[in-house]
Amino acid sequence: MINLFDVFLLMLFAAVCAWLWRGHGIRERALALAKQHCAKLDVELLDGAVALRRLAIQRDARGHRRLARLYDFEFTVTGEQRLRGHISMFGPHLGRIELEPHPILEPQPEPVSVQTRDNVIRLEDWRRKA
Repeated sequence: MINLFDVFLLMLFAAVCAWLWRGHGIRERALALAKQHCAKLDVELLDGAVALRRLAIQRDARGHRRLARLYDFEFTVTGEQRLRGHISMFGPHLGRIELEPHPILEPQPEPVSVQTRDNVIRLEDWRRKA
């Protein structure tokens, strides 16, 4: 016979499973946001993963205290060293993304082709305009 305690345990188990399932969806959203952020800053997300560091109570953008999932990830700029990044999620919503200080690579100028003469100013034309 099923008694009230068995129903309670079954409901508790179902609630824990639903919470874990939802947490997996939030982790996938955090991963997508970390990929977008790294692509925007022209750094490479390493391992293609974020890892749950902990659950914490934090203030959101409005100043309200909420439960946040804090994830860590690693990225690289030069390919030589691994740097850490942090992302906080308030449910499916982004809290903030922070990256460790890292060097910013200057874009290399494109080599000028000898065959293109579009940006060559002839001395005669320059004298006429001056």
